[in-house]
Amino acid sequence: MSAPVNLWTESAWAQRYLRERDDIPHRMEGFAVLMELMPPAPRRVLDLGTGDGFTLGLVRHTHPEAEGVGVDFSAEMLALARRRFAGDPGIEIIEHDLDRPLPNLGHFDLVVSSFAIHHCVDERKRALYSEVFRALEPGGRFLNLEHVDSATPQLHVAFLAAIGKTPAEDDPSNKLVAVHTQLAWLREIGFVQVDCHWKWRELALLAGVKPG
Repeated sequence: MSAPVNLWTESAWAQRYLRERDDIPHRMEGFAVLMELMPPAPRRVLDLGTGDGFTLGLVRHTHPEAEGVGVDFSAEMLALARRRFAGDPGIEIIEHDLDRPLPNLGHFDLVVSSFAIHHCVDERKRALYSEVFRALEPGGRFLNLEHVDSATPQLHVAFLAAIGKTPAEDDPSNKLVAVHTQLAWLREIGFVQVDCHWKWRELALLAGVKPG
């Protein structure tokens, strides 16, 4: 059995995403709902697969008092994130591959992620959700803006067309899982108030709360 593909180790692949992301339809709608669902005054925030720090930057802009930790494994993205938060003592950017268990980063009352976890194999996704649960303070929230699986191959092809791509241009790094499967994982782990709060085709916002 061949090893799972993950092209995000390549600088060119990260650069391609950064060039194209603003053209993804409805993308910012998902971020708007993520921002609505944040706690009113988060103190510590963890961003999984922070990329160039875009999502963490949104949180920081809205809640400048919040301390933040962003993790990523792409050298290209890490450099951009560190440049974004240069001179900001409240933000720490850490090199870490989400395919490996999270290091001990302390506890958080908000964990966010945007379009990153779907690059992990399914077993690792579920394990990562358990690690997020343990890292959250009681009452803390997990907000995962994610690329999810379509119900049929035809709907997947239609999604690709809607974002201006052909099946030949599909990202081989993607390991997509249906919304209902991921929501079931979150409930089994112990999250409450679990729901999909926003969805457009294969883009969805999945969320849960650690019981207080």
